[in-house]
Amino acid sequence: MNVFLADEQSSPVDVSEIIPLAEHVMRMEQLPEESEVAIVLIDNAEMARYNELYMGKEGPTDVLSFPIEDGRPGEPPQRDPEGPPVNLGDIFIAPDVVRANAERSGTDFQGELALMVVHGMLHLLGWDHQGDADAERMEARERDLLAVVGRTRP
Repeated sequence: MNVFLADEQSSPVDVSEIIPLAEHVMRMEQLPEESEVAIVLIDNAEMARYNELYMGKEGPTDVLSFPIEDGRPGEPPQRDPEGPPVNLGDIFIAPDVVRANAERSGTDFQGELALMVVHGMLHLLGWDHQGDADAERMEARERDLLAVVGRTRP
């Protein structure tokens, strides 16, 4: 499993948990060993541009995920043994928004960042929270995935 991490913003961030957490999600979601994902930390201005361009929303958000293929929750993508690795897609996280969310909700930044990694990974795998039932299901899966690494969902 390959997790590519790029920190393209200037706020101090302890990134030591990001790759192991993404790999954990990949294992728990039973992805092929030859799978890859890119996680990019970006500043608020870049996140605001992406949010407007791709989501039609103004201002920065905490996390955006761009899957390569449309997936279905609980149905991991299959890899052709002769083909390239399964590329899940890209996750963009704005640490300053994550930090502000953590402060507003009274949680710690690292816990909120962990949630964003898990949340972004699940979006790449077809999970979403458009309706109440989907949101409850996704939040339950986030709790399960975070609990295995000793974190709680903020």
